[in-house]
Parts: sequence; C-alpha cells; structure tokens
Amino acid sequence: MRILLTNDDGITAKGIQVLCKSLSDMADISVVAPDGNRSAVGHGITLEHPILLREVEMDCGGVFGYAISGTPADCVKLAIQGNLVPMPDIVISGINQGQNLGTDVLYSGTVSAAIEGAQQGVPAIAVSLTDYAHDDFRYAASFTKKLCQYLAGQGLPKDTLLNVNIPPLPAEDIKGVRVTKLCLMRYINVFETRVDPKGRKYFWQGGEVLEESCRDPDTDIEAIRNNEVSVTPIHFDLTNYRIMNQVKEWHLSS
Repeated sequence: MRILLTNDDGITAKGIQVLCKSLSDMADISVVAPDGNRSAVGHGITLEHPILLREVEMDCGGVFGYAISGTPADCVKLAIQGNLVPMPDIVISGINQGQNLGTDVLYSGTVSAAIEGAQQGVPAIAVSLTDYAHDDFRYAASFTKKLCQYLAGQGLPKDTLLNVNIPPLPAEDIKGVRVTKLCLMRYINVFETRVDPKGRKYFWQGGEVLEESCRDPDTDIEAIRNNEVSVTPIHFDLTNYRIMNQVKEWHLSS
C-alpha cells in the first residue's frame, strides 16, 4: 500500500512526523507538504507564481519528503498530477494541530488537501487533534492507522473523504467513535482596528462560535464535546438539490 501524507501546518510539524512514524510499518510513505504554515488557506492553488520545492528528511525511518512553497491543495496536485511521487492508494492530510469542525472545513487547508485527493480519485482522510496546546499525537496516529486498514479493504466513493476530529485526551478517556454530520457553525466575528507605526489602519480578526448554533447530537462538534472521536463523511458536490425545482420556477430564460 502507498500513502501520501500532507498537511497545512508545514512539513516539520509534529503531527505529520508522528503520523509518518506510525504508518511507515504498514505502507510505503510519500510526504509532500507545505514548507511552512498554511492554515486557513482553504482550497487555494498557486497560479501566478512558481512552486518551489526542496527535499527534507523526515523523522520516520529515513523517509524523505518534499517541502513545497505552495498551498496544501498544490501539494496534492503536484504529488499526483505532477507525478512527483508514486500514485498513492490513500491520501492523508494531518495530523492537524487544532480542530476542523462544522462549516469551518470550508476554510481549512487540512480538509482542502484531502478534498484534492478525493478529486483525484484517491480515498482521502483529513485528521485533526482538536486543541492548539495539546501535542500528544499518538492516539490520533493510532486511530488513523486503524482507519487506513478499513479503507484498504472497504474503499470510499470517489467523491468522498473522511473528516476526522480527535479529542485531545489519553486513549482511556475517549468515550468512543461517532459518525457525524457537519455542524452549521455561526460566529460572532470581531474586527479590532489598529494603526501601524506609519499611521496606516489595519484590522485583526477574531471570533467566537455561538454556543446554541451546534446542539444537534449528531454533529461533529457535539461528539467532541462528549469526548468522542468524530468521523464525518464529506463530499464536494455543493449543489442544493432541494431547491432546484424552486429556482427553475423563476423562468430565468424568459
């Protein structure tokens, strides 16, 4: 089995290094990841600038990876369509430091890299540890390895990936695994206005999730609140089929 690893935290991030070590005894590992942090870049790709790369030795048994100057989606495109590495059987993006829950996946470089893998017809997983301070990735890596074994036998539809979020807890404190749907996250966004030393105005963006926006027990965020692993099947057909007939009734061609 061949596995392509990528992320949005950068090739030297601990999460991808631990994942590489965990999977190296079950698969041939290729690593193509950004050369630095690309969090929240979404599915952006590089068109107006060259994509630079350099070889990097990973901390997992002599595996060498490629550090890419572009986005997470660039990494997967270049790896597969640019024939940078052998064609993978599975694409894994992660392990991300921080959650990728609900409709935040629309902004996520981690999830976008996995979407790119699915678009290329390769089963894909995005994996996140839902805390920015906790840095013990061992359980997350072990769970991902188990998931890869299932994927190797079961596969996924070609337009589908799995978005996995793991509580930042020891294995014995995790209550189980729940298959979930995305929460429709709603935020209170705040833009703090500041002035730089040259007198130019700039803004610093922040925000908090409205607590009442995600109380459906079947959502990913509720699973994490309950100390469960969340596994959400995602596909990238964004068509709202429920209102197609309604829009047709507008007679836009007349």
